[in-house]
Amino acid sequence: MNNNNIGLAINNDVIARMAEMAASETPGVASLGLRPITIKSIIQKNGNTKSVSVNTEHGIINITIYIKVAEDRKVGEVAEKVQLGVKEKLQGMTGSAVTKVNVVVSDVVFAEEETPEDQAEEE
Repeated sequence: MNNNNIGLAINNDVIARMAEMAASETPGVASLGLRPITIKSIIQKNGNTKSVSVNTEHGIINITIYIKVAEDRKVGEVAEKVQLGVKEKLQGMTGSAVTKVNVVVSDVVFAEEETPEDQAEEE
């Protein structure tokens, strides 16, 4: 849990959801990616979503987020915009310092491909 200067505790799941929302709002992000499955993640439930890893210590937040980029976008530019957007949203909503936003591009989505989110919307 994250504790900011006013004694408010914010669960890491909430922080992860905020990061997901900020990344999803970024132009060029086709969808969120999935973190690789590790033995540790199978054995230990750490409360993080599948697309975001959150580490908090002494009121400082470090994020790793997995995204899929649309084919017509420059990967580096999209990743930088995600970093900035996630950092600004989290710092604005939590009041805590975000020192790192690692962006992992897990895939590039081509126009003819549909993500599971797209398929669910059609049903």
